Amino acid sequence: MISPRQFTCAALMLAVLPCSGGAQAVLWQSPGAITVHDWIWGAGGEAKAPQPPFAFVDEDFHGTNPKIRVRDAKGVQWTVKFGGENHGDVFSSRLLYALGYLTQPTYYAESGTITGLHDLKRARPFVARDGSFHFARFKLRNHKALAPVDGDAWSWNENPFVGTPELNGLKILMMLTSNWDAKDARDGQGSNTAIYSKPGKDANRRFYAFDDWGASMGKWGGFFERDKWDPEGYQAQTKDFVRSAPGGRIEWGYRGKHDQDITQGISVDDVRWLLRYLSRVTDEELRAGLRASGATEEEIAIYARSVRERIAQLQSLAGSDAAATASVKRGHD
Repeated sequence: MISPRQFTCAALMLAVLPCSGGAQAVLWQSPGAITVHDWIWGAGGEAKAPQPPFAFVDEDFHGTNPKIRVRDAKGVQWTVKFGGENHGDVFSSRLLYALGYLTQPTYYAESGTITGLHDLKRARPFVARDGSFHFARFKLRNHKALAPVDGDAWSWNENPFVGTPELNGLKILMMLTSNWDAKDARDGQGSNTAIYSKPGKDANRRFYAFDDWGASMGKWGGFFERDKWDPEGYQAQTKDFVRSAPGGRIEWGYRGKHDQDITQGISVDDVRWLLRYLSRVTDEELRAGLRASGATEEEIAIYARSVRERIAQLQSLAGSDAAATASVKRGHD
């Protein structure tokens, strides 16, 4: 489920802290060298991409978006999501993976066919009678490699990483992608936070993750303002992403679920920490990740420009040195 590079190599730097029961809590790992290929294929790589034909298993009624489970030609089981969350979920998974945060192998499929369909309910409008579908997100959940710890989730204000650059970096990414659906353990079964365990030598570790990025890359805001995968809306709010405020404070434009917990407690040093990795991201990589998420060329142009503008705002907060370093790494020297 996780590539050999991710969450397995003891020689790499980990954000590891004690947690309950004597286990170690892991939130982040140094991502190492990331290539355009990583942005195209994400955590699972090209080898783990879903392979047709797809056979129907059952319908998944968790969450608000229609989902079904299928088995691919290799016998691997996938959760296939339809609706308005497919593009943003895939792109955000690429971004998280590139920056060292845990993410499930996730892929976008422009079209395909599923055999053996029957008794569909919520997913019925998205799959034709002949089993054909368009615009879907495939997510791999391999519990043998990475299993959810039953009954365990975490909240933004109560976890082993409160006050650390790693958690505050994740908060910044929530805002960078405009993911307003920041539900956590306080929201019960609707929580988008999770804790995972792994067998073998990592059995004593608990891996913390934010699992659902479908409500990203649109507009943040209240119930009647927010949306998902809206290039123009994302672009329009970019000017309000972040700015310096009197007294050394940072003012974030973000509004969403638990927004007070997301926006508070982030320092300039936290911004600088994230920029060590975020500033390495090139325009070519951003475009590759967007293209792998099913974005059109017009959407790619808008998003790539807007994400770059948001990164520039973070660099402005961090100081001119960070901005100059980023320019060199992007090949704009």
